[in-house]
Amino acid sequence: MSELTFQGYRRENGRAGIRNNVIIIPLDDLSNAACEAVAHNIKGPLALPHHYGRLQFGKDLELLFRTLIGTGSNPNVAAVVVIGIEPQWTRRVVDGIAETGKPVEGFSIEQHGDISTIASASRTAKEYVQWSSSIMREECSFADLWVSHKCGESDTTSGAASNPAVGNFVDKTDAMGVTNCFAETSEITGAEEICRDRAATPEIGEKWMATWQAYMDEVIEPHRTNDLTDSQPTKGNIEGGLTTIEEKALGNLQKIGKKARYIDVLEPAETPGKGPGLYYMDTSSAAAECVTLQAAGGFVLHLFPTGQGNIIGNPIEPVIKITANPRTVRTMGEHIDLDLSGLLRRELTLDEAGDQLIDLALRTCNGRLTSAEALGHREYVMTKLYRSA
Repeated sequence: MSELTFQGYRRENGRAGIRNNVIIIPLDDLSNAACEAVAHNIKGPLALPHHYGRLQFGKDLELLFRTLIGTGSNPNVAAVVVIGIEPQWTRRVVDGIAETGKPVEGFSIEQHGDISTIASASRTAKEYVQWSSSIMREECSFADLWVSHKCGESDTTSGAASNPAVGNFVDKTDAMGVTNCFAETSEITGAEEICRDRAATPEIGEKWMATWQAYMDEVIEPHRTNDLTDSQPTKGNIEGGLTTIEEKALGNLQKIGKKARYIDVLEPAETPGKGPGLYYMDTSSAAAECVTLQAAGGFVLHLFPTGQGNIIGNPIEPVIKITANPRTVRTMGEHIDLDLSGLLRRELTLDEAGDQLIDLALRTCNGRLTSAEALGHREYVMTKLYRSA
């Protein structure tokens, strides 16, 4: 392929975004109402309510801050308003986002109350919306793109067709200098050694194995009953023909193709730091949690193959839905951006499917709304590691 380009938004830190959002982030659950009130007052900004942020500590607290700061720092975000109940933690999020150079301002409710805080934050949000609306798209190299990947409601068509199509996309775009990311730690159970062997170096492979083993030791084994977690495979997976987690895992790994090797293992919501390449991020296999963490890591576009039909989206990272299941195309077609059922009918080659994905990614980067965006799916779900104090 000749060098590909897209029309994106070049941010202050040099990253390229494909959307131009102004967002209103609540530091904590107590601040959700104020954030939503600002979004009601000013047309355009997106409020991102969530249910945590109080009495968290240790690694759980660090993950909260990393997710909030990463969300605001994402290149698909032009400017940010942060609202928290008290000033110190609010300031920590503001300062973290400010390192990108983008406009961000924080407001605390303590000693001001809701009405005053909402009024002040609304004025700032109005200024940010008007300012951001004047930002022009400019030509960006395809190598500027950061793409995350996850599958959901997998079935036999996922591992046989739609996931390998994403893998073809990864192989091709990895060679172009695109930064890709796969995830879902528990869902690779049964194929963990195969995943280890796809690392760029033995050291990175062992880092992956340590990450997977920690998930088993700290999450799965202490809490499982008679199988993995009573949810892997899910009831939908089983209905779709996947009888074991091993079958699901082998299908899952088709998303990383045949040639690309991952160059690092990221913490949840961690931003890649080793340059272009394929990365693994330690995440839950729950769709909304996983995409939220990947968006917080800086990824601007998401490819989501689905078998039985998963409907989640994300408020700041457009989610492209792909399926090769003809029944899903027929019964849930409004959620599907790319029908790859031709792979199973031998009307389409895997190479052609990968090219179709690249073309669709480019069109989405240039402004095409995904089905999830058009339908209003904006699932933003924080990951919590353990109980609050």
